[in-house]
Amino acid sequence: MSGKEKLDKRKKVKYKRSFGDRLISVLTYVIYSLFAFVCAYPFYYILINTISSNDLSARGKILFWPREVHFTNYAQVLKIPGLLQAAKVSVGRTVVGTAITVTVAAFLGYMFTRETLWHRKLWFRMVAATMYFNAGIIPWFITMMNLGLTNNFWGYILPVAVQPFNIILCKTFVESVPKELQDAAEIDGAGTLRIFFSIIVPVIKPILATVAIFSAVAQWNAFQDTLLLVTDEKLYTLQYTLYQYMNQANSLKALISSSSANVDFSAILARAQTTTSVRMTVTIVVVTPIILVYPFFQRYFTKGIMIGAVKG
Repeated sequence: MSGKEKLDKRKKVKYKRSFGDRLISVLTYVIYSLFAFVCAYPFYYILINTISSNDLSARGKILFWPREVHFTNYAQVLKIPGLLQAAKVSVGRTVVGTAITVTVAAFLGYMFTRETLWHRKLWFRMVAATMYFNAGIIPWFITMMNLGLTNNFWGYILPVAVQPFNIILCKTFVESVPKELQDAAEIDGAGTLRIFFSIIVPVIKPILATVAIFSAVAQWNAFQDTLLLVTDEKLYTLQYTLYQYMNQANSLKALISSSSANVDFSAILARAQTTTSVRMTVTIVVVTPIILVYPFFQRYFTKGIMIGAVKG
């Protein structure tokens, strides 16, 4: 037997899997498949209920497959007055708010690692302390009112520009960057901003993507600040507009159900537009954009959150 044949035989023996290994692999695939199904099924369930008969959906008859498919629910949602303007506000606050939050988190995280920063430990502790102490809604509202951020688009952006958790993630990630890179840039005459934009930012892209995901999801889903700060309909966000629509639909459904006149007409309206169909359609409209954005950041997410959370 030649040396090559012996080597091939050794490789076959080395990589031959036992019955126990195959069993573990099968169980692993089964368990993770079930876990993936548990995670994905709620979204699938909501989706098939939005395109199925509203009457069957309200009675809980749609479980795995859509029945009597239609897209009337989405057509009705798209006819909501002010929806386009609200969508613009939501997209604007998400894009601008995410960009500012990521920039602030990255720059402060970098500055808190520089030994030349005056009393950097004190400033870092003061920022971190805000994670644990909160004055409450009323002092917050008074502050926002005194700053002129009520009925103001920047009321969505400035209060969340500095996020201690994101700053800590960026600071920890920057500390994992070799110090020699910054020292070499300083020797060449680079200043603080030049080092930050030319050296630090390209290296810490994974943690920036992670912070961007956190910020974008928070900005897109937020509606309490609209409820507290905004009375101008031009500044209503998509979530708040759809929240109002859901409340109106619930009230209309209750009025129709309690009406004693024209029972047949009530039944027709109940089938055409139900509380369940409204809730599920609104859920899909709100969740879909942020789900479509997530895959573009997914490759950075795991590395960013792991390195940013644990030093070394």
